[in-house]
Amino acid sequence: MPATLLETDEHQALRAAVAAFGRRYGRDYLTRVQEEGGYPRDLWLEAAKLGYLGVNLPERYGGGGAGITELAIVLEELGAVGTPLLMMIVSPAICGTVISRFGTDAQRAEWLPALADGSRIMAFGITEPDAGSNSHRITTTARRDGTDWLLTGRKVFVSGVDIADATLIVGRAEDARTGSLKPCLFIVPRDAEGFTRRPIDMELRAAEKQFELTLDDVRLPAGALVGDEGAGLLQLFAGLNPERVMTAAFAIGMGRFALARAVEYARERTVWKTPIGAHQAIAHPLAQAHVELELARLMTRKAALLYDAGDDAGAGEAANMAKYAAGEACVRAVDQAVHTLGGNGLTREFGLASLVTAARVARIAPVSREMILNYVSHQSLGLPKSY
Repeated sequence: MPATLLETDEHQALRAAVAAFGRRYGRDYLTRVQEEGGYPRDLWLEAAKLGYLGVNLPERYGGGGAGITELAIVLEELGAVGTPLLMMIVSPAICGTVISRFGTDAQRAEWLPALADGSRIMAFGITEPDAGSNSHRITTTARRDGTDWLLTGRKVFVSGVDIADATLIVGRAEDARTGSLKPCLFIVPRDAEGFTRRPIDMELRAAEKQFELTLDDVRLPAGALVGDEGAGLLQLFAGLNPERVMTAAFAIGMGRFALARAVEYARERTVWKTPIGAHQAIAHPLAQAHVELELARLMTRKAALLYDAGDDAGAGEAANMAKYAAGEACVRAVDQAVHTLGGNGLTREFGLASLVTAARVARIAPVSREMILNYVSHQSLGLPKSY
């Protein structure tokens, strides 16, 4: 097991600095941006300027030279003060990691400095209407046309395409040796001919919009392919493990924010001359929520440390477990926070009601809790598959 699961002084200092930074914006800032239909670009760009967005990217390309461990700390602490940035999961964590590990020198030079300084954003498209996130059933196909590629297919629930300069698309290309289709990844510019997007009407209120993408014979140069077309699955999971770690951090931050609001309320709200937090019916569920969030934080840190140490297999198991634990802990923390405040928990003033819907995302995306349990039952326990 690499390093220690107890955080270093540097990590604790990073947490404190990010939390102080996020508080300068606060939940009200993010709520206002969402209501105006905009994107928290000021927060994004200042986070980049302070080195937070690119903390996991190589120093030679303007990043911090650290890892997913540090990037997860940044996202968790921003979430804990009410200013989470969902695109951190996508742009520096998934896309930045894949390009850093497998991209060409030209791709690294073009994208990594821009992802680190926040001047460019990259979205990530894997989910399809029929295949979901099952990479073995993806129907978006890439075929060669001379030295170019032609990409055709559809993607759904792709975050932030409207603010992204390009989208990293997961497709399938024919293996020259076996003839079978294997996953491959392409950088598709937002203005590529044949590449269109349609917003999905979501009831979930968020700054990051969701889109359905259509790729109709999108012509891409050879340089759009990221890495080796024969190693697509390895490259794909190199991005999906950080995605799960970062999703866990996002959920933990949300849960901590909700719990902190509830604890503050329970300390101050007095009924029959006693703060309601003194009653075990209130105190115990909040304490349980805290325990579950802390356990999820520990597994998230384990997953990040394994990934940063280069143990992709170990990180895969831990990242799935972390995402599962964090999603469950987040939903329960938010639910208990709203319940603690009673009617006040549903008011705009306290900012918790919107989290009831948002917390569910951590159970559903980027992979459902049931598919994680499938993974653990097959990979960790060695049980047979039913599919």
